[in-house]
Amino acid sequence: MTNISITPVTKSRITEVDFDNLGFGKIFSDHMFVADYYDGAWHDYRIVPLEKMSIHPANMALHYGQSIFEGLKASKDKDGTPMLFRPEKNIERLNRSAVRMCMPEFPLEDLLEAMKTLVLMEKEWIPTAVGSSLYLRPFMFATDEYLGVAASTTYRLMILACPSGVYYSKPIKLLAEDHYVRAVKGGVGEAKTAGNYAASLYPAKLAREKGFDQILWLDGIYNKYVQEVGTMNIFFVLKDKVMTPAEDGAILKGVTRNSLMKILKSRGIEVVEKLISIDEVIDEYNKGNLIEIFGAGTAAVVTNVSSMTYKDITISFDESNWELSNNLKNTINQLRNGEIEDTFDFTMRIEETVAI
Repeated sequence: MTNISITPVTKSRITEVDFDNLGFGKIFSDHMFVADYYDGAWHDYRIVPLEKMSIHPANMALHYGQSIFEGLKASKDKDGTPMLFRPEKNIERLNRSAVRMCMPEFPLEDLLEAMKTLVLMEKEWIPTAVGSSLYLRPFMFATDEYLGVAASTTYRLMILACPSGVYYSKPIKLLAEDHYVRAVKGGVGEAKTAGNYAASLYPAKLAREKGFDQILWLDGIYNKYVQEVGTMNIFFVLKDKVMTPAEDGAILKGVTRNSLMKILKSRGIEVVEKLISIDEVIDEYNKGNLIEIFGAGTAAVVTNVSSMTYKDITISFDESNWELSNNLKNTINQLRNGEIEDTFDFTMRIEETVAI
């Protein structure tokens, strides 16, 4: 068993929280997990009260961007037992991001134990409203104090816990971006690294100024193949199948994306992973084959797309046709809350046997 030292708060802040108005990622629980990497290994596993950090101005993460993160959710079943949704997949992806960013991997079992222990300590912070959760944010960053372009030799990994509501409270309008690009093959598109999101902020700002909610990114070479939305993977529902862009090294390997594909295939629905051009999307819509578009991600879960605009073309979708996406959203939420049988082995219950 992983040795985690624990320093509990003297008084919880939970009574200060309005659980009916959580928002997303704005409220933090009492404790956080911390570990440090030095001398070639991870050390000093600890859960401590949430507090601010003091770092050197020459911290290498601030200057050269060695920073990665993950996002996953904790919920409760009908008996009040805390649950995680496919945490091993998020840990595997965190470690893939670490390798790409020249950072040390974190032992899977150790990080899983840390997540379980933190969630069990913060179980009263898990909201129970439909679509809400205790959002977990594991992240890792360089800690060397050196102004030179090189990989750091020391790192810190932390886990924050945020009681959160739904990410998108309504369907979204997408703008297919035909100038700026998110990622290219051979780049860091598959890595969940901070720089990817920083680079998206300006184009997203311009899109919002035009009345859109998010960007649908196109590829960086031909500027015509659909990649993903800024906060989630993308799915296109046709009359006879569902399409989603293939993992090509430039899009994030979404855990929710993978989960939805397994659910769809279990229902006998054909799922096609391939290069999807924006022209093909518009053509399928004009032929009457494209019924709906939805996004999928840990925070977003399943989010309906009300319209998509590409240059001077806008295609819109009728809410009455959102049967499949709404059903998938309900399925994910019901699995997370233990309301339906988990035949996919997606969920992991955290029993009281976890040592605190």
